[in-house]
Amino acid sequence: MALSSFPVPPEQRFFEDYQAGRVYEFGTVWVSEAEIIEFASRYDPQYFHLDPAKARASEFGGIIASGFHTASIVMRLYVDHYLPRSASLGSPGVEDLRWPHPVRPGDRVRIRITILEARPSRSKPDRGIVRTKVEATNQTDQLVLSMTAVNIVRRRPGV
Repeated sequence: MALSSFPVPPEQRFFEDYQAGRVYEFGTVWVSEAEIIEFASRYDPQYFHLDPAKARASEFGGIIASGFHTASIVMRLYVDHYLPRSASLGSPGVEDLRWPHPVRPGDRVRIRITILEARPSRSKPDRGIVRTKVEATNQTDQLVLSMTAVNIVRRRPGV
C-alpha cells in the first residue's frame, strides 16, 4: 500500500525517517504543449518536441516532451514531496534512467517512490545513504520514467 505522506513534514525530516520498503505516491503535474515546446526550444530542439505538424507525421503521432523535461518534472515532485528540506546533502547521481513512454500535452504526471535501502554511511557517521526507486506515470498509469536515485541525507542530531 502506498502512502501519500511521511510521518513528519519535509522541514523536520532526517535520514531516520527513510525506511526501506516504504512506498509513497506524490503528484500531479499537468503538462501543456506550450511548456513542452518551450523546454525543447531551450534544451532539446528535436522536431518531435517542437513542431506540431512534423511531430504528427512522425512515429510519435504528435508532440512529445523531451525525456529530460520529464526528468525535470519528476525532480520537482521529488524535491517538493520526498527530499528533506535541510537534511539533504545532495546526490552522487541516478542509475538506470529510462523513458518507456513519452509524456504528451495534457498528461498528468505523478510519482511513486519505493525506498530500496537506507543505511548509515560507513565513513561519515553524521549522514546516511538512501537508494530510491522512482517511477513516474501518467493519468492512464503508463510508466513515463523510471530511475534509481541515490541521496545523501543528514542524520537527526543527537541520534
